Amino acid sequence: MTTVTEGAAAPDFDLETPDGRVKLSDYAGKTLVLYFYPKDDTGGCTKEAQAFTELAPEFARAGVAVIGVSKDSVASHRKFVAKYDLGIPLGSDPSGETVERYGSWVEKSLYGRHYMGIDRSTFLIRDGKIAKMWRKVKVPNHAQAVLDAAKAL
Repeated sequence: MTTVTEGAAAPDFDLETPDGRVKLSDYAGKTLVLYFYPKDDTGGCTKEAQAFTELAPEFARAGVAVIGVSKDSVASHRKFVAKYDLGIPLGSDPSGETVERYGSWVEKSLYGRHYMGIDRSTFLIRDGKIAKMWRKVKVPNHAQAVLDAAKAL
C-alpha cells in the first residue's frame, strides 16, 4: 500500500469515465478533488455523489474539478449518473490500481467479518501535490468541507 501524505506529489492516475479518459496530467496547474467511494448506487455513495453534484457549480466557480472514483465499470457509472442526474465525472478503476496508489484499499470489518474494500477518502490536489486529504469520510457536510478547503487554498 502506498503512503500518501499532504504536501507529497499526487500519485498518477489514468481512468476511463463515461465521457472518456482522465489522467492526473490533465489537471496540471489546476485544482482537483479526487474522491474514492465504495460502490455505485448504494446509500452513502449516492448521497456523497449528490452532494458533490449539488455543489458542482460552486466548485467550478472556484476553478476546482471534481472526480469520483470506484472499482465499478463505466457501464455501472453511466447507469448511476443517469439514475440520479449526477453532474460530476466518475472514473472507473476495475483493477483497483489507482485506489491502491492513494492508499484507499483497506481492510474493513462488518459484523465481525473482515474484508478488503475502498475507504471513503478524498484528496484535494493542487499543482500535482496533495494539498489536503480526508480519510474515513462521513458523508454529511463532507462536500461542503472540501469546497471550503479548496476555496481557502
